[in-house]
Amino acid sequence: MAAEVLSGAMEEANGLPRPPGLAAVLIGENPASETYVRMKSKRCQEIGFHSVVRHLPKDIPQEEALAEIDALNADEAIDGILVQLPLPEHLDTEAVQSRIELEKDVDGFHPANLGRLFAGTGPLFVPCTPLGCMHMIDSTGLDPKGLNAVVVGRGNLVGRPLSMLLLHRHATVTICHSRTRDLGGETRRADILVVATGKIDLVTADMIKPGAVVIDVGINRTPDGKIVGDVDFEGAKEVAGYISPVPGGVGPLTIAMLIKSTLASAKRRQGAAPK
Repeated sequence: MAAEVLSGAMEEANGLPRPPGLAAVLIGENPASETYVRMKSKRCQEIGFHSVVRHLPKDIPQEEALAEIDALNADEAIDGILVQLPLPEHLDTEAVQSRIELEKDVDGFHPANLGRLFAGTGPLFVPCTPLGCMHMIDSTGLDPKGLNAVVVGRGNLVGRPLSMLLLHRHATVTICHSRTRDLGGETRRADILVVATGKIDLVTADMIKPGAVVIDVGINRTPDGKIVGDVDFEGAKEVAGYISPVPGGVGPLTIAMLIKSTLASAKRRQGAAPK
């Protein structure tokens, strides 16, 4: 699925005056963040996009971090900027994200883009993991209109923006979280179930409606080093009509959506209407 998106982006980019450019800002020494940024840069290079990584020290002062973003804002070869989260505690995440030029906010976390998403007034960009989840749902042929969608997880990175995307598609949306009573009772009503909590096997087969579309956003490492999601995959696959794997599901598609958004920005900035 991700490969198809990347192939299409590469084909469209061939018609532009210059390659789309994506810059990633990585602050500190977080192994998971370093892996994500490396994967994003690799995918860009594989399809001929211009890729820049700014790896900054974890103790960088706020003003210096903002100055790095200013430089990328001014760089005409850069169409998209993402700041890899989480940031070191001394940095103001909202201030850093707000500093990204709105037209280059391909990660979709600028407050103006998030505000437009929640208001339903057309953000320039949408956060990439929720966008990937919607792409997965659409790939099943299921129309969310009128269906019960349950999102387990209320974080700003996935749960909240995804809930808005589903709501805009006329689903009846329930958001669950750590204080939800009878989580299984809620999830068993879901025609579309998305789990994004970071808790291993939080959702088991008996909590899933037969035939439901299940999207597992969780990335967890077991004591023996295995990567697993938030859903008990082996049990759930016997009940669900569709279930995304971990690894190899939402993660690659998130990167593909980021690249697709970078392409849209490049087309807009280079005078071609984005598709």
